[in-house]
Amino acid sequence: MAWVQLIFTSEARHAEPLSEALSEAGAAAVTFEDQADEPIFEPALGETPLWDSTRVIALFDADSDFKQVESQLQQALGALPAYKLEAVEDKDWERAWMDSFEPMAFGKRLWIVPSWHQPPAPDAVNILLDPGLAFGTGTHPTTALCLNWLDRSDIAGQTVIDYGCGSGILAIAAALLGAERVIGVDNDPQALQATRDNAARNGVEIDTYLPADCPDVTADLVLANILAGPLCELSPTLGSLLKPQGTVILSGILQTQAEKVSQHYQSAFAMQPPIIRDEWVRLEGVHHAA
Repeated sequence: MAWVQLIFTSEARHAEPLSEALSEAGAAAVTFEDQADEPIFEPALGETPLWDSTRVIALFDADSDFKQVESQLQQALGALPAYKLEAVEDKDWERAWMDSFEPMAFGKRLWIVPSWHQPPAPDAVNILLDPGLAFGTGTHPTTALCLNWLDRSDIAGQTVIDYGCGSGILAIAAALLGAERVIGVDNDPQALQATRDNAARNGVEIDTYLPADCPDVTADLVLANILAGPLCELSPTLGSLLKPQGTVILSGILQTQAEKVSQHYQSAFAMQPPIIRDEWVRLEGVHHAA
């Protein structure tokens, strides 16, 4: 497969949101470099080692619609920094990624285990994950915040919706933790396929839908690890999917965006103070009784 890369020069504070938006726009991988071209591959949990001037490099299939990619980035971020397109040499990117992905623990019960590894804690709740190149692995703080919440919560017997399911990591965690019904929703058909494949690998059933096809169901819990802009727009939709006293968990939010996102949900939810990790935020709200 032929690849090209989009190369941006960004201030450090804008690098993470740009990375998230590039992933949402279909990037197969995103890396950070300083001006000396010293790469940082995916950092460990709790680390965000960025330079004042950071190169953000996104790998895309050469057949991608780059006008659509630019439009999606502008919708998420507004004005974009200057960037350039470059062709890249062929490489076994998936093998390089697999070599760096190790099992990770989240709280007391949950482990994310690459499908090619043996679980280090066989009696734990082990999620066997093979997300492919474009979808979440659990290393990003936003995903970790959601997994930590699930690890300490009792969701047995509940109906759960993972809105923006990506690899299905949160949906599968919910199913393995005892949820009775789990629904994954995403606007990317490839994400839905990744969720179905990973669900089958873990022996759980996840119903998957595009947003327009999401069934008329009221859930006990809605998880939405997306981006701040879409979360603001989705507040009526997510509210309509929840029972009275149901819980919404929101992430993909920078600390500076938390107040704005929370305000969009305050009319329908009792919002809790934000939980912060490495400048990223998890918000929790309880749906008001009808």
